[in-house]
Amino acid sequence: MQCHLVVMAKQACAGRVKTRLARQIGVAEALRVYRTILNRTLRDLSADPRWQTWIAVSPDTAIHSPVWPKVSLMGQGSGDLGQRMQRVFDVLPVGPVVIIGSDVPGIRRADIAGAFAALGSNDAVFGPAGDGGYWLVGQRRLPAVLPIFENVRWSSEHALADTLANLNSVEFIRQIDDLDTAGDYRKWRKRQLR
Repeated sequence: MQCHLVVMAKQACAGRVKTRLARQIGVAEALRVYRTILNRTLRDLSADPRWQTWIAVSPDTAIHSPVWPKVSLMGQGSGDLGQRMQRVFDVLPVGPVVIIGSDVPGIRRADIAGAFAALGSNDAVFGPAGDGGYWLVGQRRLPAVLPIFENVRWSSEHALADTLANLNSVEFIRQIDDLDTAGDYRKWRKRQLR
């Protein structure tokens, strides 16, 4: 059965990506950071033969942009983050699905492989973030796709706990923090200079 890795990505346009970070470090630098992390993530993860890589693009019209690498593309559709991720779980071909963000530096192939391994005996897997959210969510989708995003308070410290309330059998992989604030940016820059 084919495993599916989905990267949730926005079209990289100034003022449309990393908007909270842009208010702190500037629009141009936030755009550069987003592009850098997205490109590294896709380069590092998409060539792995253990899974098929997809990019779920927002807005849907950006699917036709020539900037995307040679991987499978799909539109995210409308709705809040939970509705868009649930749509991914609902429409992809048979097999386990792992969804990650496009702004999480430091994701390794071992993280993704570990997430798929965890789905062998669990309904879902999460990669928690330090802010109460998560950078990775996966679902086995057997015997059925579960509706796991009901009543989730997105962009809050409750996102992970709210999602867990919809599930019975879960496993966690390592915590990684995404890059949302100027403090996150400074830590990331320091690691880049090593």
